[in-house]
Amino acid sequence: MKMKVHFIAIGGSAMHNLAIALKQNGDEVSGSDDEIFEPSRSRLAGYGLLPEKEGWHPGKITNQLDAVILGMHARADNPELLKAKELGLKIFSYPEFLYYHARDKKRVVIGGSHGKTTITGMVMHVLKSVGMDFDYMVGSKLRDFKVMVRLSTEAPVMVFEGDEYLTSPLDRRPKFHWYKPHVALLTGIAWDHINVFPTFENYVDQFRIFTGLIGEGGSLIYCSEDKLLEEVALESRADIKKIAYGLPEYHISNGITFIETSGGLVSLKVFGKHNLMNINGARLLCHELGISDRDFYRAIAGFEGAANRLELVRQNNENRLFKDFAHAPSKVRATIQAVREQFPEHRLVACLELHTFSSLSKEFLGEYQGSFDGVDRGCVFFNPHAVNMKRLPELHAEDVREGFGNEKIAIFDNSKKMTGWLHKQKQPGTIFLMMSSGNFDGIDLKQLSTQLV
Repeated sequence: MKMKVHFIAIGGSAMHNLAIALKQNGDEVSGSDDEIFEPSRSRLAGYGLLPEKEGWHPGKITNQLDAVILGMHARADNPELLKAKELGLKIFSYPEFLYYHARDKKRVVIGGSHGKTTITGMVMHVLKSVGMDFDYMVGSKLRDFKVMVRLSTEAPVMVFEGDEYLTSPLDRRPKFHWYKPHVALLTGIAWDHINVFPTFENYVDQFRIFTGLIGEGGSLIYCSEDKLLEEVALESRADIKKIAYGLPEYHISNGITFIETSGGLVSLKVFGKHNLMNINGARLLCHELGISDRDFYRAIAGFEGAANRLELVRQNNENRLFKDFAHAPSKVRATIQAVREQFPEHRLVACLELHTFSSLSKEFLGEYQGSFDGVDRGCVFFNPHAVNMKRLPELHAEDVREGFGNEKIAIFDNSKKMTGWLHKQKQPGTIFLMMSSGNFDGIDLKQLSTQLV
């Protein structure tokens, strides 16, 4: 049965993909937002879903709607939301709607503080390679998948990336608490989102709750390299099958990583210990879906990674520039270590933008202590405007330097000065690593790469 659905805050990265998925299913879709940025704007326009005018328009909310889906950045006093409540319409959060769609399917959820997008992408790549029909929701653009959400009536399985951030302005539960998996995978626990999880213990509790929501007789796959996660996993219900994974045997030759398997060496297009563990976790998850090691390794050899996850922007015979979504301390450490190990003979220049609420908070900066160990030259950039927009106390270069505990790091609050510093680092045999969940105050990394590489 086709639905008539309205999106409040349709421009979000997840929301606009769900809107496109419903449009592709033949549902009638409308939406509103007060600001819509690229790439959401162009993609919505391409599917005929871009609102004619920005802003909130309660007139769009009528009794003819079957459902209203509420985006995370819509406020509780949103006029369209108030109208929907007044009319008694069914209001879904984003994760609630996904669960509603998948309630009769086998649900697979990949969560954790880091690596969940990559493992979700790996699993999707393998399932597609072996011809399994599945629905999905993933947090990044993947090669060979046009959209980040697929919903169908026929697929027996749905794969979810399980984000621990809040559901909606009306529902303060983490998104992944909605999905109630039959098969779950957790990558690790490292404190993040301090604006909503004010203590580390409160953050850890969200993962304990998640394990309690696994279906009866379900499976929990977890990374045993993370001792806290192992503790949480082993404390979970006795009826849950617990499957641990760690680092597989591997070696690196001429800048290419090979996994050593019972069937021989498997060359990879991705690298880094974190990605090797991600592959091991994805393999065990695919086992739970009936996929053999042979078929898994044959498929995973062609996996090129998710967008913005150690993505190669440009290279020549001597230099390379990578970009990565790394922003939390654990992600920064893992990304730097991966590049250092893969290219031990190169000079490593790493640049991090502090962009999230947590990373721009003075009391959190100490979590980055030692994260830049292993780089030859490093810099940290923050935008004072972003600090102000998040209503945080003013941040100074010395606050950042003290948090990182590294006197050699260059600190910038001006993107032009930062790019000037990067140009001075250009020399043969250099790897540039740009890490951010933002955009370095609008810097075009492709254009910058042509100047540095």
